[in-house]
Amino acid sequence: MARTEVQPPVEERTEAGHSETTPSGQVLTEALNKACEENPHLLEYVSRLRASGIAIPEYVAKLSKKMSDRKEPNLIYPVGTNGIFIHILYDATGDMHNYIAVEPTTSVDLSELMVKVEDACIAVSENIPGIDPYADRQEQLLMYIDQVTTYDEVAGPKPLKKNFLQRKNDKSVAKVNVTPRELEGIKYLFIREKIRMGVLDPIIADPYIEDISCAGLGNLFIAHKIFGALKSTITFSEMEELDEFVIRLAERVGKAVTIRQPIIDATLPDGSRINIVYGRDVSKRGSNFSIRKFSEVPLSIFNIVEFGTADYMMLAYLSLAVGLGMNIFIAGESASGKTALLNAVTVFIPPQAKIVSIEDTPELQVPHHNWVREVVQTTKADDTSGAVTMFDLLRAALRQRPNEIIVGEIRGKEGNVVFQAMQTGHSAMSTFHASTIEKLIQRITGDPISVPKTYLDNLNIAVLMGIVRLPNGGTARRVTSIAEIVSWDPTSQSFNITEAFHHNEATDTFDFTGYMTSYIMEYKVAPMLGIPSNQPARVYAELKRRAAILETLHKQKGVSGFYEVLDVLSKAQREGLL
Repeated sequence: MARTEVQPPVEERTEAGHSETTPSGQVLTEALNKACEENPHLLEYVSRLRASGIAIPEYVAKLSKKMSDRKEPNLIYPVGTNGIFIHILYDATGDMHNYIAVEPTTSVDLSELMVKVEDACIAVSENIPGIDPYADRQEQLLMYIDQVTTYDEVAGPKPLKKNFLQRKNDKSVAKVNVTPRELEGIKYLFIREKIRMGVLDPIIADPYIEDISCAGLGNLFIAHKIFGALKSTITFSEMEELDEFVIRLAERVGKAVTIRQPIIDATLPDGSRINIVYGRDVSKRGSNFSIRKFSEVPLSIFNIVEFGTADYMMLAYLSLAVGLGMNIFIAGESASGKTALLNAVTVFIPPQAKIVSIEDTPELQVPHHNWVREVVQTTKADDTSGAVTMFDLLRAALRQRPNEIIVGEIRGKEGNVVFQAMQTGHSAMSTFHASTIEKLIQRITGDPISVPKTYLDNLNIAVLMGIVRLPNGGTARRVTSIAEIVSWDPTSQSFNITEAFHHNEATDTFDFTGYMTSYIMEYKVAPMLGIPSNQPARVYAELKRRAAILETLHKQKGVSGFYEVLDVLSKAQREGLL
């Protein structure tokens, strides 16, 4: 299996709470000492770090975006409640800092005990009922481990009957004698390997991870929300080991990967998206896989502002555009934040609206109650009879009388149906792979989407996302432009497009370039708000008012969470504030 290379385990046992210092005498901080008292493996790991000449890490209960500025990060933070910690350690010699998972098994070699426990389970399997797939599998597995292990809480011999299992053939099988610490580690490993994602489990559980990438033999690589690209200590050194691992990954998501079908896309139990490429025939560096993490709670519009991706005036603009049914595409390159922004702005859809979303891989999270979520049905390689395509689902959605149609990503002929839906009065939003407004138009009007140019003005707004270079030298996701598509001019064979917002890279701020010149605000939104055409300034006053309300809700009222935002905006709408 894959190896996790961490500091070597301590030779002597260190009991939690006996000392607040490492062997070198360096005092632990109060927060780190408390964590070490509750987790002996963490103290052992920290002690080994210092013995190797590495400074004791800072203990951080929760990361903040400001930490991304650290040039030499050395910190530990907890993940979940299973005694897992992550150590971000700077690497002065490499291009990437290190990502190290500290688990309950980090400082204990349990390989021999694991074999003994498995053998004991097999030996008495006739006395143990099989796993009930409809009950809690983890609870059942832990119960089985308890049946075949024993340990002495107090020194002294145990009665013989408690140390043996009796088989139906009257043969006795000795229970595996372990220490409480070893039993904890065995249970952790069994759950990790038999039920969860193996060595990937700590990374999957880390809420700060965006992507996990295995490019073949060697280290896994991590895309971290705070620290960017990191090198994991999980490594694959042999082709056979890697092939075996990706086969198990595929089985875990209920799909088979073979030489005949070497590429699969699937969804993990937590909603994360995984792509697997199997075998050296199609990948010369060996099997590889990529996991795009799924966040249980999406980023809210205010999280987007906190990250600097957009500002309050942009949110006010989008609140009017989305709330009044403008058709919007969010475009950008891979990993530019398109889906995150699309999720966030769904809070601007009226709370009583009926929404239908269509995706090939479930990623969207809409906070509304009346949300119909459709997902493409894929088929096996040798069976094409049962496929339900995005095109099929989109046609069906038009019969469901939705107030808003959201397409996860437009790639093919379904794009043409989306534009037909727009023409018949359905509001639509989607994401799209295109880095500029020109490329967006080229893809929409070209094969295979093939939308006639005269239809394109049904798309009101294109929000362009990108990863930009910041003044401090770092990189970040930003809304680079919000473009308004006005019309197609057949005489000049060109589109009339205005820019409402533009990201200023020199200052990392946003310019409202469409102030007093916005076609969408003046000719689409203003009439729907009852603003006369001869008083265009009123719609810009409304934008400023909304921006001020949103800023107050965020900064003064502390509103931040994704679902909390919808509740607050719904209340503001009922009271006539928005």
